[in-house]
Amino acid sequence: MIKRDRWPSKTLFIFAAVGSAVGLGNVWRFPYLVGKYGGGAFLFPYLIALFFVGFPLLILEFSLGQKMQKGAVGSMRKIDRRLSGIGLGSVLSSFGVAAYYAVIMAWCLLYIFYSLDLQWGSDTKDFFFNHVLNVSESASTIEGFSTPVVFMLLISWIMVYFCIWKGVNSVSSVIQVTMPLPIILLSILLVRTLFLPGAADGIAFFLTPDFQALLDVEVWMAAVTQIFFTLSLGFGVMITYASYQEKDNDIVLSALITSLADIGIALMAGFVVFTTLGYMSQESGVSIKELAASGPALAFVVFPKALSLIPGAVLLSIIFFITLVTLAIDSLFSLTEAVAALFEDHFPRASKKMIVFFICLAGFLSSLVFTSTAGIYYLDIADHFITHYGLVLMGLLQAICVGWVYGAENMRSYINRVSHFRIGRNWNLLIKYVIPLCLITFLGQTFVKNISETYGGYPSWSVMAFGWGLVALLLVICVSYSYFQSRSKPNEQV
Repeated sequence: MIKRDRWPSKTLFIFAAVGSAVGLGNVWRFPYLVGKYGGGAFLFPYLIALFFVGFPLLILEFSLGQKMQKGAVGSMRKIDRRLSGIGLGSVLSSFGVAAYYAVIMAWCLLYIFYSLDLQWGSDTKDFFFNHVLNVSESASTIEGFSTPVVFMLLISWIMVYFCIWKGVNSVSSVIQVTMPLPIILLSILLVRTLFLPGAADGIAFFLTPDFQALLDVEVWMAAVTQIFFTLSLGFGVMITYASYQEKDNDIVLSALITSLADIGIALMAGFVVFTTLGYMSQESGVSIKELAASGPALAFVVFPKALSLIPGAVLLSIIFFITLVTLAIDSLFSLTEAVAALFEDHFPRASKKMIVFFICLAGFLSSLVFTSTAGIYYLDIADHFITHYGLVLMGLLQAICVGWVYGAENMRSYINRVSHFRIGRNWNLLIKYVIPLCLITFLGQTFVKNISETYGGYPSWSVMAFGWGLVALLLVICVSYSYFQSRSKPNEQV
């Protein structure tokens, strides 16, 4: 029997889990959602979603991987072979996100070099969309690929390969640098931006709630989606990482540290972003809300322009984009590791290096579509449908399977047996009733909205191909896989 990889220490497991959870979503996605949904008002549903949905599901994923000693597919198979497709759905969602996440990392790498002489100039919007991306007028027009982005995309996937090619050993070496480094760099940026003129206005916007926004269902839906994205839930990543732990590791403490670290770094990033935007708002006369709600442009249009206005702009810009790269790489290689675990569990004697090589090659080829002149449109569509349907649906099915098939009480007994902090029966209620009900409501609301109006105003064919098409393909593959697995062998003993 081939021995499973093990983390060298519990600390490195926490580093890996936090590194996966803390990514670009904390610096780009989180502030963007705060700006879009009522400033400080978004923090309230975000915290509610974290502690009543995110934290319980993170405990579930940690316990599932650690108890079953398998990746996402293998863990679900050990509960019942007919559930194997749920694990596969998580892995496929992970691969889908990795495909476009790598492109965003490529942008970040490019901007490190552009920072050396502030190459974006005064018109940062034109530079990003026309010089870097060479964006076409619509999703219907593809006029080629952005050569600089393709080159940096290749570099990104090469970096991922060497991060995980030796499994836990290489990951452990990398995360000792890439997990604490962005925290140090964010701290440097925070110290600098806190003393900028207008910083107080940015902080006030960040923390002052618009309570009217709490009545908007879309705000709560956005909070749930962000929790899934930022805690790496539904990807199969946390299940995979936990499977490299011994069966007696403290699950609750690990989940608590990971959750608190994630929200702490998100809040730190929020202060960095909004102090900077407060300064830029004062200099440009544009409202903080308008600056914050810029979507992907926040990191690559608004921030470069804001940094250009600050004394020491070159150094601050380099620090900012190195921060983004270090945040991106941990999340990207964790997504890839979840996919690698699928093949390792199926083919335990196969070479880890070859498995990772072919996954990274497939990832690079899949990413190319997002480097085309219409790539940013497809990226937006894919991000919306994978996160709103793929991740949330897998989280829902995991909760139902553990809560009702394996038994929430059975899993809770195991969790409490290995954890210093014990969880009560309320966890059972959350996993069996509250979380499934919330996620079903969320999926229903999202489905109705996306059926009634074409997402983003894009051409209907592009939404069908890169949105509904991806969701349909995911479901077909998962159902087919479960069917064939159920007919192959009897269930394994848990």
